[in-house]
Amino acid sequence: MHAESPIYIAGHRGLIGSALIRRLTAADHRHLITRDRSDLDLTDGRATDAFFATTRPEYVVLAAGRVGGIIENQQFPADFITSNLAIQLNVVQAARRHGVRRLILLGSSCMYPRECQQPMAESALLTGQPEPTSLAYAIAKLAGVQLCLACNQQDGEQRFVPLIPNSAYGPHDNFDLGSGHVLASLIRRFVEAAQQGAPSVTLWGSGRPRREFVFADDIADACVQLLSQDLSTLELPVNLGSGIDYSIAQLAEKIADLVGYAGQIIWDSGKPDGAPQKLLDSSRLRDWGWQASTSLDQGLRETIDWYRKTCAQEGQA
Repeated sequence: MHAESPIYIAGHRGLIGSALIRRLTAADHRHLITRDRSDLDLTDGRATDAFFATTRPEYVVLAAGRVGGIIENQQFPADFITSNLAIQLNVVQAARRHGVRRLILLGSSCMYPRECQQPMAESALLTGQPEPTSLAYAIAKLAGVQLCLACNQQDGEQRFVPLIPNSAYGPHDNFDLGSGHVLASLIRRFVEAAQQGAPSVTLWGSGRPRREFVFADDIADACVQLLSQDLSTLELPVNLGSGIDYSIAQLAEKIADLVGYAGQIIWDSGKPDGAPQKLLDSSRLRDWGWQASTSLDQGLRETIDWYRKTCAQEGQA
C-alpha cells in the first residue's frame, strides 16, 4: 500500500472512520476517498456500484453502518438489520466486482453468544444465541463476516478481512443519551452532572456487567497494518481487544473521578444489563504482530477533553 494508493473510508465521520483518517493522513497517505451519507447512500446498490466504478479504490475500510445502544436496538431492530445487511452486501459486492485489493469489514463483539466462555475466541461464533437486546444488529454483522469468508473461500485469496473490535471509544463518538453506547453516554452524564452540581446520577442496570474497551486510534492502527501487510499467517476472522475488561461500575467511577464529579452514583437494577461479560481473545492478532497501546485512563482523558471542547464550541455544554 503506497502513499498514492486510493483508500476508501466508508463512515469517515464516525468514531473509527475519523480515527483512520487521522492515522492515514499522519502517515502521508494522499489519496483518501470519502463521501458523506447525503452524497452516497450505501444501502443503494446501484449508487454504490457506480461510486466504485468511478473512484476505483484499491483499499476499503467499511466502518459505516447503523449503530446504537440498547434503547435504539430495542426500538428499531428492523432498521438495524436491513440497513447493515444492505450496506455490507453492496460494498463487498462492489469491491469484489471492481478489483479492490483488500477490504476490512468491522464486525462487533455482540455477535458472540450471550453465555460465552471468556475470553471469547473466534471459534465460538455461531455456537449460541447472541444477547437478545442487540440480536438484529448481531445477525447482520454475523452475515457480513460470513460474506467476507465466503468470498475468500470461493476466490482463493484473503482479500476480505472481517475484523471484530470490542467496544470502541474516543473522539467523534456518539454522545447522544438515547443512541450512544455506554462509555460515551457515561461521559456526557457525568460532565453534565458536574457542571450542574447534581447530588446524584442514576445509571441503568446493576453495574456488574464487564466490558472491554478499545481506543479508536488503536483500532485504526490495526486497520492500517491489516491493509498493508502480508496476511498469509493470519486466520480469519480476527478479534481486536485491549485484553482488559472492567465492570460498568468501575468505568462509571473512573469517569466520575476524571471529570471531577463527587456526587452519589445510583444503580437502577430494574433496567437491563445486557450480556454479563464481553472480553475478547485477541491472541490471533497479537501473535500476528498487533496489540493495543492506549490505556483506558489515557483514552478516557483524551475523549473527555475532546467532548468538553467540542460541546463548548457547539454550545451544548
